[in-house]
Amino acid sequence: MVVLRVEVDTLSKRGAAVRLEDCECIGLTISEKVTGDTLYLEFEEIFNRAGKPLAIIKDRDATLNKGVRLWSNQQEVPVPTIDDIGHTIATALKAQFEKLDIYKRFTALISHGAKCMRQTELAFLMPPKLRSKGRFQSIGKLGEWAEKMLHVFAVEGQAEEGSQLAKLRKAFPHFSQSKDFIMRFASTTKIISQVMEILKNNGLDKTTYKRCFELSRKLPRNSKVKKCLQTWLKNHFALQKKLTPHPLLVSSDIIESLFGNFKHIIERSPQADMNRTVLLIPALCGKLTGSAVTQALRQTSQADIKAWEKKHISYTVRKKRHAFFNKNASQNTGNT
Repeated sequence: MVVLRVEVDTLSKRGAAVRLEDCECIGLTISEKVTGDTLYLEFEEIFNRAGKPLAIIKDRDATLNKGVRLWSNQQEVPVPTIDDIGHTIATALKAQFEKLDIYKRFTALISHGAKCMRQTELAFLMPPKLRSKGRFQSIGKLGEWAEKMLHVFAVEGQAEEGSQLAKLRKAFPHFSQSKDFIMRFASTTKIISQVMEILKNNGLDKTTYKRCFELSRKLPRNSKVKKCLQTWLKNHFALQKKLTPHPLLVSSDIIESLFGNFKHIIERSPQADMNRTVLLIPALCGKLTGSAVTQALRQTSQADIKAWEKKHISYTVRKKRHAFFNKNASQNTGNT
């Protein structure tokens, strides 16, 4: 688990989305098993050391929610929580579309077409990849692609044999028959993308609340996404007015950015593993100067790092592999 601290006025100062240089890593824990109870204990230790936060931004993970709730309930004054706007909207989009037969047929057609186009001259027109996990967090790109493809398929008459249009029609048969759904789907995701861009770059305050609420009015009356978004906006605008005069940070995207950078680094290893390399994570945050790096290298010995790893990381793939080969070698020695 990683806990980052971001100053409440960061968005006001930067005037754009939070960057890693704006963050300070105040908590880093590694566990084989994570429960709400274990997270509560980790939060207790982290915030006792680093200080109690003004608010906590989190996604909608049930285990994380429980850990935060248990810790907050132990405080004299419960610490308010901010539901990450990206995960909130993704959950609403999932509830709106996932069980619809037309959506299932549409995504099946998309998968079929992508398979046909892969490693062909039309690969540059492939639809965005449909992720199995977190699919609805990036679904807006699919809506945008589908809307553009409707214009491509709008050409009347039979396409010339062997032409790009003919190949596209073969890859996506009867694509235009889903036009009504695609237009509704694309319209919803386009509005949501606009809302997300506003909130992630500017935070939530009176101005952005009004802009986003007006955008939400464009969604269909019976839209689950509309209801969820408007409820979220009302609740979190009330929280912003209570907490700070500055725009309220409502996105935890910076955590994903941090892990993306970390994964990019460890991919260079022949065998990616969760070991002492996790200590890179705090170093990827904040503004590091040459003198600060030099001081850290001078003050931190190899023995310190080994001791930290032994205490905090009981299991790694490397350790397990070494133990296996050592055991196997000793057994073979005993048999000779």
